[in-house]
Amino acid sequence: MDSYTLRAGADPGPDAAVNAADLAARAAGVHVREVVELGELEAVHRLYDTIWRPDPSSPPVASDFLRALAKAGNYVTGAFDGPQLVGACVGFFRPPAEEAMHSHIAGVSAAAHGRSVGFALKLHQRAWAMTRGVSEIAWTFDPLVSRNAYFNLAKLAAGATEYLTNFYGGMHDGINGYDDTDRLLVRWSLHTPEVAAACAGTVRPCDAESEQRRGAVVALACSDDGSPVLGVQAGDTLLVAVPPDIASLRGAEPERGRAWRTAVREVLTAAMADGLHIAGFDKSGWYVLKRDTTEGQHA
Repeated sequence: MDSYTLRAGADPGPDAAVNAADLAARAAGVHVREVVELGELEAVHRLYDTIWRPDPSSPPVASDFLRALAKAGNYVTGAFDGPQLVGACVGFFRPPAEEAMHSHIAGVSAAAHGRSVGFALKLHQRAWAMTRGVSEIAWTFDPLVSRNAYFNLAKLAAGATEYLTNFYGGMHDGINGYDDTDRLLVRWSLHTPEVAAACAGTVRPCDAESEQRRGAVVALACSDDGSPVLGVQAGDTLLVAVPPDIASLRGAEPERGRAWRTAVREVLTAAMADGLHIAGFDKSGWYVLKRDTTEGQHA
């Protein structure tokens, strides 16, 4: 059994979370720690600017704001490869005070892609939070970004709970372009066995092809030319496709990118309003939505 395999009955408490975070950091070849000094906070600001390439008037997060967050005891952390900052994550406490956190922004340098630095950052954040009595971390992500959907819903076993339309307004940066900033809100229940297993390396399974054999219907598909195609909008299990690389699509074909935004927004919001929840994400590019059929079965 390798070190990432969760033993049956393993303790999902703070000590186990710290151990899992240490293992993830070593596997990624980084040291993850809090950042409080002004020079390093400015390095976080520069890293985010490099990743998002924002309009100069609207940086992802300013260094003075990072300074205030860190001083107030919130979560400002960097992943270091030797002296080099290669990733950072910022979060703050939210109501109920000191029992929950919102993870505002996380990013990894292109030079460190493919090393699971983002996984190491999130596991450090979980351990940091659990040692302070926090039981849940929430954050948002763009539902069109397939790799982020897989990372959040499968690799971290977070749960998507709400669709937020144009949540941040116009951001006009190198990642979001001029598209609406729709987001899915996810909640990460830190103490659950499922999340503990995910942090030990067990990806939450989700197989769209198997679901379709069991009767799932395709609510949104991707055509041969890369366009969204609406399908059946009713059923207890729905499959919703996203494009394989929305960032490239926004740059090369912005109109088609906007068509995906509209289609995914309409299908997911309608399905969730109809009582379905996002049960997972298949790495091949499908959300799987299911209806809770347990309601009303108890006396």
